[in-house]
Amino acid sequence: MNIAFYTLGCKVNQYETEVMREAFESKGHTVVSDGMPFDVIIINSCTVTAESDRKTRQAVHRFKRQNPNAVVVLTGCMAQAFSDDAKALTDADIVIGNTDVSKIYEKVCEYNNNRIFEVIPHPRDEVFNTPSIKNFAERTRAYMKIQDGCDRFCTYCIIPTARGWLRSKPIAEITAEAEKLAKNGYVEAVLVGINLTSYGKETGGQINICDAVEAVAKVNGIKRIRLGSLEPDHITDEMLTRLKAVSKFCPQFHLSLQSGCDETLKRMNRHYDTAFYRDLVNRIRLVFPDSAITTDIMVGFAGETEEEFQKSINFAKEIGFAKAHIFAYSRRSGTMAYNMPNQVTRAEKSRRSHLMIEATAETESEFIKSHIGKTVEVLFETMENGYAVGYTKNYLYVKVKSDTAHTGELLNVKITSAENEFALGEII
Repeated sequence: MNIAFYTLGCKVNQYETEVMREAFESKGHTVVSDGMPFDVIIINSCTVTAESDRKTRQAVHRFKRQNPNAVVVLTGCMAQAFSDDAKALTDADIVIGNTDVSKIYEKVCEYNNNRIFEVIPHPRDEVFNTPSIKNFAERTRAYMKIQDGCDRFCTYCIIPTARGWLRSKPIAEITAEAEKLAKNGYVEAVLVGINLTSYGKETGGQINICDAVEAVAKVNGIKRIRLGSLEPDHITDEMLTRLKAVSKFCPQFHLSLQSGCDETLKRMNRHYDTAFYRDLVNRIRLVFPDSAITTDIMVGFAGETEEEFQKSINFAKEIGFAKAHIFAYSRRSGTMAYNMPNQVTRAEKSRRSHLMIEATAETESEFIKSHIGKTVEVLFETMENGYAVGYTKNYLYVKVKSDTAHTGELLNVKITSAENEFALGEII
């Protein structure tokens, strides 16, 4: 069979798509790219926002319309969190939750023109059960899912329902997966999870994210280790000290802010305030002087006044983020914030999004400019319009005029100038 995939959402979803892809390929099936004929299309959905759900519904209808004889499979977070809505999408021949992605292959093989619907709630005693991978779509960098589930219960977030309770991948399995990836030529490992800094929490603190980083660092061939999104209040000085001791560790800290206003953070049920966040950033920059602080910022949360928004935008400017993902609050049924008073209008959310994007674009530009004249190590990934392009350890996007891609090479580059979203340099 020809199998196609359509993936929405985060790095964890992308990883799980790779798990499914390898499962089908190992059984002799062919995975095809966008636009090619397929017998089965697997839609791995996201449900972080209402827009994610809209894109999922649109994809289900579009693929069934394009290929009525193909089997349309819907899985992922939308199917898990809003199973009744997923069940109503009758263009999906198979609907299955995300409690066990390895079941997808089995259900496709079972299908005999009778619709399959199987969404099982996440059990309280669930263990980490996502299979390891040996390849990834990118040729120099591979994601490694090492954690799942969330116990934060932010008032705006449906993810605890979609992903269940905390569970972590055993260290031995992390090491084994990193060895397979290194053997297949991957230079950089990006550790990801739903609540990555909760790694090991269910063990009572016997292990934490540093143990996972140190395990991957011991693998020959892996030259860089990067972390995905981090919860600020889980990061301690001890962790920073341990990470500093790992020479392969990439000092890019994606600290999810959500709002730069204490009143808004409290309504969100975030577990820190701006004073804590500011102090953490200062401590990180002391330990890692060349670090990049990146983030997510939500605008237009329920009850966010103009004054609160101004506090948030001023805080973002103060921190000086190297990059920020800005998004508008999206009401999700099943969350506490859904029925909160003083919901912000769509037009106002749009206005605030534009203003926050402008503000953080300025701080990103300053971060890029701060590298002019410096010599940095770049891991080159591909060619783009006559330029070899890649990233530094602190995730600065660098372009070098070249006739050679240098894919997979780590080379020293002197930064000569800065553009809007990248730096230009020369290999030395």
